[in-house]
Amino acid sequence: MKKSILTKREKEVFDLLIQNNSTQDIANKLGISEKTVRNHISNVMQKLGVKGRASAIVELLKLGEITV
Repeated sequence: MKKSILTKREKEVFDLLIQNNSTQDIANKLGISEKTVRNHISNVMQKLGVKGRASAIVELLKLGEITV
């Protein structure tokens, strides 16, 4: 099995994000603050070298990190 570029938490955040959850929804479901959710999203965008959530999702789908 290949090593994921995402941490377990980052994957949880993006799995919820692609299910059309808002930042607030994700924070509530995971029991973390909205700022922490945004930090996870920013970290992933930085790792991938993309700007924006949509671009991050497209890249993660291409890499097989998340599925729809």
